[in-house]
Amino acid sequence: MKAEGIRPVALNDSNPTRHGLAPSSLPTVYAAEPRGQRYAREAIADYINATVEPYVPDADDDSAAHASRKQTHADDLIYKGTGATILQSAAGNDDAVDDETAADSVYADVATDSAVRVSAAGNGDGVDDGDAADNDDGDGAACNDGATRNDGAARNDGATGKQEEGGASRKDGQARADEVYLLSSTSQAYSWLMKLLCDAGDAVLAPKPGYPLIESIARLECVEARFYQLRFDGSWFIDVPQIERMLAEDADRRIRAVIVINPNNPTGSYIKPAEREALVALCRRYGIAIIADEVFFDYPLEPFDGNRRLSGEPRMLTFALDGFSKTLAAPHAKVGWIRVSGPDDDVREACRRLDVIADDFLPMSEFVAREIPAMLHEAPRQLDAVGSRIRANLATLHRMLDGDDLGVVDVLRAEGGWNVLLRFPGVIDENDLVLAMIDASRTSGQPGYFFDMTSNGYLAISLLPEEELFARNVATVLDAVRQRLGIA
Repeated sequence: MKAEGIRPVALNDSNPTRHGLAPSSLPTVYAAEPRGQRYAREAIADYINATVEPYVPDADDDSAAHASRKQTHADDLIYKGTGATILQSAAGNDDAVDDETAADSVYADVATDSAVRVSAAGNGDGVDDGDAADNDDGDGAACNDGATRNDGAARNDGATGKQEEGGASRKDGQARADEVYLLSSTSQAYSWLMKLLCDAGDAVLAPKPGYPLIESIARLECVEARFYQLRFDGSWFIDVPQIERMLAEDADRRIRAVIVINPNNPTGSYIKPAEREALVALCRRYGIAIIADEVFFDYPLEPFDGNRRLSGEPRMLTFALDGFSKTLAAPHAKVGWIRVSGPDDDVREACRRLDVIADDFLPMSEFVAREIPAMLHEAPRQLDAVGSRIRANLATLHRMLDGDDLGVVDVLRAEGGWNVLLRFPGVIDENDLVLAMIDASRTSGQPGYFFDMTSNGYLAISLLPEEELFARNVATVLDAVRQRLGIA
């Protein structure tokens, strides 16, 4: 019917906005686009294309030909599952599922599979008033055979990404709205991606030192967070050999993704070009995805040359996270996004499955989405304002530390972000230092162990406060160190 341009009447259409019942404050028809409102995703894709340098491989690079590959082994899966039947089903779906695919035709394929829509079955009449199952106006939940992570598209196990005959490959490195998902936060993005890539008991690799949020979210998703180390030797670097060992020793193949923070919080370290190449090679060899959190990328402080985003990485299935909390310095806006990139076949399959998750959780509020295009116009001004503040405060920090006659506190090189790590004598307990500041100045802080620093003697400090307050904060730390050392 759809091919003939016929839209059937949906007897179960319980979307009130389609029946003239929308409130005057929000009179538009709710399209239930799982990936988020298309106009907002188009605006974000345009912003990405204007600000992110695309990775375009050389023409003679075998990895440049990223297209479909035949799915052959049930135990070589990016999305773990059971059996050749499911594999055959996934492998047989050669049609690209994108925003033009209506959810009603897709859901018709799975109407007989009661297990597919357990969440919908628990929703009273089984159809939310914004359910995409009967939506011809939006993107539609592309969920052929109800597949999410547990029914097996081929794992990219040592695949070269070579293009088969008839395969299509996009080499311009440009972001497309079809590969962008809107969410309320990068925290939600982590949750969705763990649902997508992992079964209960699977694992993701994440960096330490690092913000403890990832481990908490993983625990909620019944996923194990395993940690690789960032090491400091005048500057921070990733212990790539450790990651390689962890993957090689993962006999049960439970590791499903490597998480990288670019730049990391609180170390401020960007992914170096050589590290990027090593990580991509390892992920291709072991058939796992990359999750790249790049919310702080646009705030360079003391960077090395050659830093670039992983957003748009074409050689390996990559999920790049970003959002307004940092880009606009607006955590209260509650706007984040995922950009999916990689070999065409992998992107198509990942989006097909991620649509199911997105549809179950429903798209973001129209009130928020309709402000996104206008808010993006504020990004250059906000990036300049925040960037000027943090760089000025970093210069103030250097001056104050250089001028401190005791000279026992220094700052680790911060390549980017808006937090830095102060290092003080390890004979001072971190908790004692923070408690001393609370007692003397009613000022608190985050000790290094909060981020799993490997030794005592670190304190994270924000570069965001106004200049006078920032200088006072630094003086408070220096005074507390003196006090704990017993120096008047």
